[in-house]
Amino acid sequence: MLLQSAVRPLATALLRAAFWPIVEGRENVPRRGPVIFAVNHISALDSFLISPLSPRRVAFLAKSEYYERKGLGGKILRTVMHGIDAIPVSRTQSRAALGSLDAARALLAKGGAFGIHPEGSRSRDGRLYRGRTGVAWLALESGSPVVPVAVLGTDRILPVGAKLPRFGRVTVRFGHPLYFDGSEGKTPNQARRVVTDDIMDTIAKLSQQERASTYADLPTD
Repeated sequence: MLLQSAVRPLATALLRAAFWPIVEGRENVPRRGPVIFAVNHISALDSFLISPLSPRRVAFLAKSEYYERKGLGGKILRTVMHGIDAIPVSRTQSRAALGSLDAARALLAKGGAFGIHPEGSRSRDGRLYRGRTGVAWLALESGSPVVPVAVLGTDRILPVGAKLPRFGRVTVRFGHPLYFDGSEGKTPNQARRVVTDDIMDTIAKLSQQERASTYADLPTD
């Protein structure tokens, strides 16, 4: 669809005009083959920045509610979601969430790029929370490299609870790709935990965020 194909260049132009982004480490992103972008999460804006500012199209999980809104606004929102390759996920049904990870694995099998927030939810206080192991499951199941990404400044532009963004500058840092083969732990669960912690350690170095020892609270709405 013509409108969907225009979403990414239009989004890139709007983001550059509104947020004057500083982009570091684009050369670290593999130009071909499957790749997972593991991104910190401090604002609802984070997911929308990565694909326009990356040399690759990057698909993210998106709340299924975005696809269910009615009227002209809902149609426009669905067009935007499709245009940025968003994969719908239910936040209340565990089977639906697992199905979304399967969809992400299928995307990687085709050589695509997939983005994920290992914290599972936005940080309410700016700290970097413990990573959930879905990112490691994807990396180990698909054999894909993981590019750690740090987003800075979006918590000031679109803080939790705000409906509209403010103008301001954002920074996106792409780290060197990480490779894992499953030998990091004695059991699959241990391997996933070790891989996830390694990824979060690297994100912390890029973002310079204070670390939290607990998981971020998942949304209940």
